[in-house]
Amino acid sequence: MERQPSALTLSEDDRRVLAVWAADCAERTLPLYEAQAPNDTRPRDAIEGLRAFARGELRVGPARALSVGAHAAARAVGDPAAVAAARAAGQAVAVAHMAAHARGVVYAAIAAGLAAPDDPNAVAAEARWQLEHASPTVREVLRRLPVPPRATKSTLALLIADLHMSVTRG
Repeated sequence: MERQPSALTLSEDDRRVLAVWAADCAERTLPLYEAQAPNDTRPRDAIEGLRAFARGELRVGPARALSVGAHAAARAVGDPAAVAAARAAGQAVAVAHMAAHARGVVYAAIAAGLAAPDDPNAVAAEARWQLEHASPTVREVLRRLPVPPRATKSTLALLIADLHMSVTRG
């Protein structure tokens, strides 16, 4: 029996909608992780698990375990772009548990920027790709999430706030 959805979790159907988009966003930077840790499949396993959740083939509990694994993989590498790519995968698969984790796919934009330090547009280009690939249904679900806190001026917090602003203004 599913628990009652909250403003952060939303319904399981909503989370399945977000799952496909989050998987697509996070998967784009997985090669950055895999180049640093070619034998560590935890981030890729997380994305594959999220796709299985979206199809109704994986329950929330196993998806949460995949998220923990992807975040552990992030701690196992030293390359900042690889770390951010693994975090994007960990946040993405956590959508199965809580819809608000969909915003964490902005880690993929951070990974893209870290991988291209000479390209001042890399982060913005990846964030733009994420927004452009959010279907009207995905945008509608993202709009129902509460306004993210603006506690810090970190790149992560700013990207999450920008994503929220972009989907709420239509």
